[in-house]
Amino acid sequence: MLQPFAQIQKFGQDNLDATMKALGAFSSNSQAIATETTEFARKSFEQTSATVEKLLGVQTLDKAVEIQTAFVKSAYESFVSQSTKMGALYSALATETVKPYEGLLKKATAA
Repeated sequence: MLQPFAQIQKFGQDNLDATMKALGAFSSNSQAIATETTEFARKSFEQTSATVEKLLGVQTLDKAVEIQTAFVKSAYESFVSQSTKMGALYSALATETVKPYEGLLKKATAA
């Protein structure tokens, strides 16, 4: 009579432990994502500001087109690089958040 109750209690405690680990992983990975996003926004703003300053001092249309082309190329490369980083961070977020529950699923299906 007490054995099923003890198993249910153990499973509940395991579930609580897994949830706490998952929340910790979610929190740390979310913070990494926020930090990376903030850093990218800062760099992007600085790059845009520098380009605008260069464009304000331009004397010829050719030079303006050259500056704008360099800016667009650099912005695109930064975007692609940032997309790759963010994809890896979100993948890590999902993987590490679900990882604590893997053992529970095996235990629940075995019972």
